[in-house]
Amino acid sequence: MHPLCGTFPAMNELPRGLTILLGMGAAVLAGMGLWFTGWLVGPVFLALTIVIVVSPLLGWLERHKVPAWLAMVLTILAVYAVLVVLAVVLVISVARLTSLLPQYADRASELVDRATELLARFGVGADQLRSVAGSFDLGRVADVLGTVLSALGSLTSNLVFLLVLMLFMTLEAKVVDRRMARLAEDRPDIATALTGFARGTRKYMVVTTVFGLVGGAVNGIFLAIIGIPLPALWGVLSFITNYIPNIGFLLGLVPPALLALLQGGWQLMVVVIVAYVVLNFIIESVIQPRFVGDAVGLSATTTFVALLFWSWLIGPLGAILAIPLTLLVKALLIDTDPRARWVDAFISSST
Repeated sequence: MHPLCGTFPAMNELPRGLTILLGMGAAVLAGMGLWFTGWLVGPVFLALTIVIVVSPLLGWLERHKVPAWLAMVLTILAVYAVLVVLAVVLVISVARLTSLLPQYADRASELVDRATELLARFGVGADQLRSVAGSFDLGRVADVLGTVLSALGSLTSNLVFLLVLMLFMTLEAKVVDRRMARLAEDRPDIATALTGFARGTRKYMVVTTVFGLVGGAVNGIFLAIIGIPLPALWGVLSFITNYIPNIGFLLGLVPPALLALLQGGWQLMVVVIVAYVVLNFIIESVIQPRFVGDAVGLSATTTFVALLFWSWLIGPLGAILAIPLTLLVKALLIDTDPRARWVDAFISSST
């Protein structure tokens, strides 16, 4: 107590350096928790994202005099049907690919021999060349694809789990507006941040889905025209990888380009690469950003780091959900705290 005025001195804030260290320690602990529970966090957040995206459809059906229970059932069935179709296409296509690859074994060996001869002309040692040539075995690729196929076979249980999550979340979605109104009365900053997260996530996912469908269809049709096997698989792969920022295009390009190399040589591979680059550059770099606008508001560096971080933390789903997950973290830790708004200067796409 102050001896003159009889008041207690104001509590000083923690030093900035100590605050940063405590924050980093808390972030490490939270990251470890997410890493151990990634098997649960990924599907739960995927279900949450899907419910956020389809909630306007649910409201639209109810406004058009569709009973609430029927609107919910129709919405969930529509989403679940899309997921089942994608899973079936992937399983069947990968199964066909595993039986198709052995047919290219001789062609692959021929290409490897030519590549080793070319490298030898540039002074690469014979031992290194034999090691690289010996390590390339198309049968190993088939084995890997067989493992992927068995993993895809377990999608049924995951889809059932996802359906149950979506069912409960859709039931809860009907009272979200009332809860957000109550939250806005006591914590307006939190309510505004969460509303912005939902709006940005919905716009980003809808636009990405639409352009992913367009890009996947265009790529699949083009590959079918030039005679690349399994164009449906590569179209679905292009659609899925469209959700992965920065490097998704490359992930969708590599398999059909390699298959084109095995089937028609480097000329056909170049045709596939050029066509993919032109088509996807127009769709993803010219048209799509005009529709996305400022829905994300994250810089390219931030999205790339987020992609690496979430992929490491919760696996493949982390790569697909990197942007929505980052938007949620930004909403909870930055947008809700006026003292942390300065971080926007480093992660935002605006100047």
